[in-house]
Amino acid sequence: MTNVIFLGTPDFAATVFKGILREQYNVIAVVTQPDKPVGRKQKLQKSPVKLIAEDENIKLYQPAKLPGSPEVEELKSLNADLIITAAYGQFLPTSFLESANVAAINVHGSLLPKYRGGAPIQYSLLNGDKETGVTIMYMVKKMDAGDIISQEKMPIEAADDNGSLFEKLAVVGQELLLDTIPKILSGDIHPIQQDEDKVVFSPTISKEQEQLDFGQSAKQIFDHIRALSPEPGAWAMFNGQRTKFYKSEVVEIDTDQVAGTVYEVTKKKLVVVAGDGKGLSIKSIQPAGKKVMDIANYINGMGKNLEKGQRVVEINEK
Repeated sequence: MTNVIFLGTPDFAATVFKGILREQYNVIAVVTQPDKPVGRKQKLQKSPVKLIAEDENIKLYQPAKLPGSPEVEELKSLNADLIITAAYGQFLPTSFLESANVAAINVHGSLLPKYRGGAPIQYSLLNGDKETGVTIMYMVKKMDAGDIISQEKMPIEAADDNGSLFEKLAVVGQELLLDTIPKILSGDIHPIQQDEDKVVFSPTISKEQEQLDFGQSAKQIFDHIRALSPEPGAWAMFNGQRTKFYKSEVVEIDTDQVAGTVYEVTKKKLVVVAGDGKGLSIKSIQPAGKKVMDIANYINGMGKNLEKGQRVVEINEK
């Protein structure tokens, strides 16, 4: 029986965790981030991984910081064969990684060495990549720098956003991990050292990066919107209000109008000029204080006075 300590927090990690349980590996402990206050009432919310661990009656740890904590000393004493992490969200002490009898490995949502860091899926969309994937790697002290054990590529479709890509990559990660674990246990692996010259970092998206710039090309705005959809949502000051954008489409137009101007508006359609002279068809938005709505509902209500040629987004707001 293979004893596993699993560390993870969001839905991506929960999907990977479910696969480990399905294959009946003996998960002796789970580590996840502390419950997080959400919403106006700041109600504490359990992580998706915690909910599964509680349902399975698995011993659970939630240290605010794992390094130097009493919890890490207890975890080191559990005699784990494998330490497996997936989107946990904290650095792990080397002494803990070295306590695994066989290996400490990580399931990472990118094709390393591209996109080391906490937001690899968002950056693959933000940068307009055509493909992404999952990497299983050995864990070392340096962030996402361990030798690569296995990788699986997948295309990024035009309809993908952050939410859909997270779901797809979680399934890919689950399958790749379950295919890789037996090889690790048997020693039938050939790790590959990462090429440091090809490293690209993907730090957590900042508040400043959430703001759209309609002076960019329509494709860049489109990629920016889907990289942050459904959470946290990319925004701009639109028609006088701070507005989040969730779905859009690049369209070819013929205009000499300046960026941020309405090119076309009908009962069900709104096209705004981007910085490269192409159009961005807005599909789904959320004005401040309102619920997310499709563009037809917006035009029928808050946007009923929009007109062709109207400047609805001021450029260089940052």
